[in-house]
Amino acid sequence: MTAPSTAPELQLLRPDHAPALLAFEEANRAYFAATVPDRGDAYFRDFDARHRALLAEQADGVCFFHVLVGGTGEILGRVNLVDVAAGSADLGYRIAERATGQGLATRAVRQVRDLAVSAYGLKELRAATTLDNPGSRAVLTRTGFVPTGDITLDGRPGTAFVLSL
Repeated sequence: MTAPSTAPELQLLRPDHAPALLAFEEANRAYFAATVPDRGDAYFRDFDARHRALLAEQADGVCFFHVLVGGTGEILGRVNLVDVAAGSADLGYRIAERATGQGLATRAVRQVRDLAVSAYGLKELRAATTLDNPGSRAVLTRTGFVPTGDITLDGRPGTAFVLSL
């Protein structure tokens, strides 16, 4: 697959991202549910309230939510730092099905990893993925994460990872 001519831009989540973010989540719901727990119907039904709550958490410095915005304003992915405390956070990310295989996840995780140090003052990131998600495992390995042990995610075997910054 050929890389896009202009790379999507990583942006900190804002109120005006809500419509594009909802469209991204709806369009990719089944694709994501194949490898990560489904968000559930309530997530979509109550999306506006949830979006406002995420922005409040971000304003409090508890989480940092990022979106990958394509040239036409569509959201192609998200990379989030959640449960920020004591110099560490949990990393989570998802890329639209139509945008996979272009290196977007790796680039976005690297960008957020750099922001974790330069903008958010973090010293460690944690992540986890299921064994049946080789793409996610590859992204974590390529971006410097080290496996720390076996875990269970949504009833499926997985691996926990850590990255010292």
